[in-house]
Amino acid sequence: MEEKEKLLWSLALPGFGQILNGKLIKGILIIFLEILINVQANFNEVIMLSFHGDIVSAIEQTHYNWLMFYPCLYFFAMWDAFKDAGGGEERYSFLPFVFGAYFVTIGLIYSSNLRIFGWLLGPVWLPMLFLIPGVGIGLLGKLIARLG
Repeated sequence: MEEKEKLLWSLALPGFGQILNGKLIKGILIIFLEILINVQANFNEVIMLSFHGDIVSAIEQTHYNWLMFYPCLYFFAMWDAFKDAGGGEERYSFLPFVFGAYFVTIGLIYSSNLRIFGWLLGPVWLPMLFLIPGVGIGLLGKLIARLG
């Protein structure tokens, strides 16, 4: 259960899980990187605009060159906190995290122009939607590796 607590704190803010695991320097570095990327990408403004349904403005406000770093940092921080707390002992248990990061990044790449059923979802909702197949493929990969 402790590893899930660290995972959830890392989900809330990357770096918190590392701090709870006693990895202060790593945690502070991840928090610093999270804030740096968040500010440079204008991500909080993009999130607010997206939640208000103003997707075009969210796209215009997004600094994609910075935001592209966010998914990998975010999912690495979750995986690292989970693993350091004793989770992830199973072989290939990292796969859902890795494929989640890959697919969220791909969703971000296409978020300014890909429409789903005519809807432009933008840089928050489309990457979140892409997370579902990413984690699913990671879980499938883990299952196949376990069976093989």
